[in-house]
Amino acid sequence: MKHLDEEELVAHFYGDGDAEAAEHLACCARCAEAFAALSADLLEVEALHPPSRDAAYGERVWASIAPAVSAYAAPRRKWLRLSLGRGLSYAAACALLIVAAFLAGRFFEQKQPHPPLAVNPAPPAKPRVVVVVLSDHLDRSERLLVELKHADVETSAPLRDEARTLLAANRICRNHAGNDPELKATLERLDHLLDELAQQPQGLTPATLIRLQSEMNAEGLLFDVRVLRTQLPEPQTANRSHGGIL
Repeated sequence: MKHLDEEELVAHFYGDGDAEAAEHLACCARCAEAFAALSADLLEVEALHPPSRDAAYGERVWASIAPAVSAYAAPRRKWLRLSLGRGLSYAAACALLIVAAFLAGRFFEQKQPHPPLAVNPAPPAKPRVVVVVLSDHLDRSERLLVELKHADVETSAPLRDEARTLLAANRICRNHAGNDPELKATLERLDHLLDELAQQPQGLTPATLIRLQSEMNAEGLLFDVRVLRTQLPEPQTANRSHGGIL
């Protein structure tokens, strides 16, 4: 059987022991006798209580130890010990190094071969038929589409005659549109609308007028014509750059 040591007996006396120690003391006469003797000794020990401290306790403690404490002197910074002449010498050396590095960089840059500057070729000018005829054609087509958008059956007869005139000009512009897919697509849609508008012998019926107005709005034809017209230079500018219209 393992008996309890002194540390375990002390812990049990102060209520910190575990249940096994209590069971052991209940059945072990030797440990119970040792615990009784230890308890008698501990009961004779008086508990120490700290003395009361007033507001001047800290001052009295410091007064008792102050004579034995030497005053602390903060060390002076080393950089303050540098003389003015040495500081100016360092500044002059730094300035000299900066100038030398700058001159070396300029010399190295001059020695390096410079790549040739890329010259962007000017975009080819549009043919005069696109600039002048197309500008006038898009302007007249825009006016016709605006009138068609707000037209009724009674006022649609002049639109048919104007569409017949614009249809011939539109096909000329299509043949000279070049490789511009946006221009070609818009002129093809405009050609379809002008052809239907020109093929109305007795004027537009209400059903035909509504259908053409719906097709124009659905395809955004008026908007595309306006965008193309704003992208073209003014006819006067084109005349000056090409020496006039033939």
